[in-house]
Formats: sequence, C-alpha cells, structure tokens
Amino acid sequence: MRGLEVELEQAAPIPLAARLACAPGELAALVGPSGSGKTTILRTIAGLYAPARGRVAVDGTVWLDTAARIAVPPHRRRVGLVFQSYALFPHMSALENVAAAMGDRPRAERAARARELLRLVHLDGLEARKPAELSGGQQQRVAVARALAREPAVLLLDEPFSAVDRATRERLYREIAELRRVLSMPVVLVTHDLEEAMLLADRLTVLHRGRTLQTGTPLEVTTRPASPEVARLVDLANLFEGRIAGFEPARALTRLDWRGRLLEVRGPAPASVGTAVTWIVPDGFVILHRRDRPSRGEYENPIPGRIEQMLALGQTARLTLRPDHAPELPIRFSVPLHVARRNGIEPGVAATVSLLDEGIHLMAPPAADDRSARGEGRQDGAQDAGQDREQGPRARERRAR
Repeated sequence: MRGLEVELEQAAPIPLAARLACAPGELAALVGPSGSGKTTILRTIAGLYAPARGRVAVDGTVWLDTAARIAVPPHRRRVGLVFQSYALFPHMSALENVAAAMGDRPRAERAARARELLRLVHLDGLEARKPAELSGGQQQRVAVARALAREPAVLLLDEPFSAVDRATRERLYREIAELRRVLSMPVVLVTHDLEEAMLLADRLTVLHRGRTLQTGTPLEVTTRPASPEVARLVDLANLFEGRIAGFEPARALTRLDWRGRLLEVRGPAPASVGTAVTWIVPDGFVILHRRDRPSRGEYENPIPGRIEQMLALGQTARLTLRPDHAPELPIRFSVPLHVARRNGIEPGVAATVSLLDEGIHLMAPPAADDRSARGEGRQDGAQDAGQDREQGPRARERRAR
C-alpha cells in the first residue's frame, strides 16, 4: 500500500491501541485530549519512541516491525517534522536553517534548493534574516521549509500553529492548504483544536487514552460519531438518551421515544424496539421556526420550548432552548444573528425548533462493564454550555424558513 500505515499496541508505560492510515497527498489529523497519545504516535513514526508492539510502514517500506525485529533509526527515516516551538537555530539565517537539513545533498546545491523552498512558503526576500528578526508565522514557515528540505516521505506537524495569534493562524491555514496541492506525501497533524482539524484534514482520527476510537472524514466523525465517547470528545453538545419505539419500513424511518416525545429518525436503528440508545443531533440539523409564518419543517420533529440563552459571536447567535417536555435537557444550536433578531429571539421568549430526521444519529450505548472499565458515567443530557460547537453542513438560509 502507498502512504503511511501505523499500528501500535502496548499496555504501559503509555497505553496504546492505535491505528492510522494516511494516503499520499492526504492530511490526517490526530485529535483528542491531553494524554491521548497523539504526540507519542508522531514520535513513533519519526523513530523517537519505541513501543512494545507495533508496525510503521511508508509506501511499502517498513520502518518499524517489532515482530520482525525491524527498527530503522531516526536519521534513516525520511521524515519531515515541524515542532510546536519550531526549534530553529537562533544563530543561523532562514536560508542557513533550511540548508542545514540537507546533509545528503552536495554542498554546492544546498543554497539554491533552500531558496526554492523558502519561495514555496512565501519567504523569498527574507533569506538573510535570523529567527529573532522574523514573526511567529514567518518562523513557522521556515520550519516547514526546513522539514521539506529532507525530501520526506512523510510530513509530521506537531501543534504547529499554537504559538501564533489567531489572524496569523488563519493565514497559515490557507498557506498549508495551498502547499498540500504540490505535496505528494502523507501529512499527519497533531492538534488540540478541533476547528483547526476540521478546516485542514481529509480525515480525523479520534484518540483517547491511547486508543483509536474512530477514523473518518471530518463530516463523518462530527455528524455520525461511532460512540457517545467520540461525540463528547468532538464537542457535540446535543447528546441525549432515548428508547427505540418502533419502525416504519415503508418510509425507512425509526421512531425514537425521547422523554415521552416521539421523534422520526431517517434510516435503520442500531438496536431492537425497547432498547435504550444514545443519540445526537448536530447543530447544523437544528432548524429555528419562523415566528411570522409556518416553517416548511414545522412537522419534522418540532420541539417547542423557551430560549434560555443567546450569545452573539460576530454575525452568529449561539442559542440554548429549554424544551417544554424536558427543560433539564437543553438543545444548543446556532443561527445567523440577523435571523435571531428578525424573529425576536431573546432570553425568555417561546420558540420552536425542528430536529431534521436525516441529522439525528442513533448509537447503541456500550455495555455496562465496558463503561465501568473506562470510568465513564452516563448522563441524560448535553454537555456543558461552554462545549457547544457548530457542526453540520446545513446552509444558513434553511434556518430562517
């Protein structure tokens, strides 16, 4: 297989049960809380950490295979690594920092190639500057150029944007996206920022305590999480429990009992009638009804309630609705600020939302002994208000219908 393949397993000192694949030209993001094993996986790929059991292969070339006692040393692995701190040589210019990574290239060719790489990352004209004379974003570009100077088979990015301000980060996102168009190697990004991963990645790998919980496209992971645990880790706020109430095969619908209110869900159920399930509805599938005339989705899982909170963030309004039938289970969603104002939305007013049947996702809860082993407890409700995050691909104008 072309691309990167990683399989790691050990019980201690750092628990690992991780799997990762990344095709050439693809960016795979590793996301998860601190201590989930993200950086350990990156260090293992680079040869800086030796797990108890594992295999790492790139384009069919095996770098690590503990069963076959293969362990290629770090200096022989074609890896480009960009650290969180950039780790530039302070006494060297940008050009010299990049050229220093070309130990296997004839000395006469290094300067010209370093200039090409600095031009690729939009730093032409700044070749003579030392790191202290460059901004944080410019230092990050030098670090990327230096990583590419090794002509790597894999590019590894370890929290590369965390040391720069938000505006610089946005520019770097665009530049990394442009750079990927000319790269033909797998790129692995470690980040704590889910929004960053959503913007840049072709696929997400969600990790927790060294375990791979789910791998998929950003849309798949954030609208169809494999488990409640994944839903919590990717900050899906509208996480509830219900019970399978029945099926309508002719309409390809499942009926869900949510605290006495029946909801229609598109597609088959993961369990039989009467089984308790956990379910989510991402932000993008919660549609606010217009107050001046009936909404097109008025009959699609309407949930009346009362607005508890409205938070304006730029041109977006983050809303919390307390359903009439279950006020202890708030629904959190977003609408354009002008839509909220046009509909007279403010704390205390009555409002109705529809939960689109295609957006509701059902998950069979894990077995009790499995949850106990993980130290988890079930909660009938959403996460903290601070964890709401806009999810889902719905166009904003649908919210105004």
